[in-house]
Amino acid sequence: MKQDIKILITGAAGLVGQNLVAALERQGYTNIMALDKHQGNLDILQKLHPEVACVQADLARPGEWEQHLAGVERLFILQAQITGRSFAPFQRNTLDSTRDVLAAAKKHAVPFTVFVGSSVVNSRADDNYTRSKKEQEDMVKASGLPHCVARPTLMFGWFDPKHLGWLSRFMERVPVYPIPGPGRYLRQPLYVLDFCRVLIWCAENAPEGKVFDIVGEEAITYIEIIRAIKKVKKLRTLIICIPVPLFRLLLKLYALLVKNPPFVADQLEALMAGDYFTGEPLEATFGFSPTPFMKAVEETFTHPIYSQVVLERWT
Repeated sequence: MKQDIKILITGAAGLVGQNLVAALERQGYTNIMALDKHQGNLDILQKLHPEVACVQADLARPGEWEQHLAGVERLFILQAQITGRSFAPFQRNTLDSTRDVLAAAKKHAVPFTVFVGSSVVNSRADDNYTRSKKEQEDMVKASGLPHCVARPTLMFGWFDPKHLGWLSRFMERVPVYPIPGPGRYLRQPLYVLDFCRVLIWCAENAPEGKVFDIVGEEAITYIEIIRAIKKVKKLRTLIICIPVPLFRLLLKLYALLVKNPPFVADQLEALMAGDYFTGEPLEATFGFSPTPFMKAVEETFTHPIYSQVVLERWT
């Protein structure tokens, strides 16, 4: 794939988008356009990557942003609502926005789209995020556009305003870190830079109609993840296990005090659901070996520039 082809990324200022732009630039791609609703995070992207064309756009509303799909050869659809008290923001920021992006892509005959889905479509969890991601993927599949789907598990890495990034910053601020129950809930965290390598492979190879489940290849428990972060950041925070009902109550109380809580009760249920995902072997399918978990944690929290950047959490 030519390095000067026009690439457009929607939801470009989030965790995956920020890392994907960095990865594309390292691969020599020079014609990248980034669309996102969140101006503050888009400003961060622009500062880090001044050669990228950054456009603030509310994709749930028709507008001038649609014209930017003219001449696009590879489209990455990344935008999605992650948390929320009701389904309304998921409807708007995941489903309505995807409807509009797909319509614009069809209008401008975009030759190939890489859609970022989620492993939750295979999960036993039943929450707003899971329902919206299932419907979003169905929309892409029904669009008639040439595309592939990449479904990641829980990701971590640079620019993480939620998940492990938020947990690490919380651990820095408190003397005691609570764990729900015994904390032995199996996780398969996926290093976002490994996932970006998958996305670039998809764009370059255009595997029409393929669906790839991308899973962190090291299974590790939640409490082990927390201990790894504590070790790499050299924290003295005391980790304690508390009963699940108490933890759930604390989450609900926190949600009453915070407008946009980073974690809600639905996510606690998803954490304890006991899902185990199987996915594509990264080396056999995409030609690279995954980054070992501890090395990825070290890169995430010790990079001299990127580890210091914290994105704003969006509503």
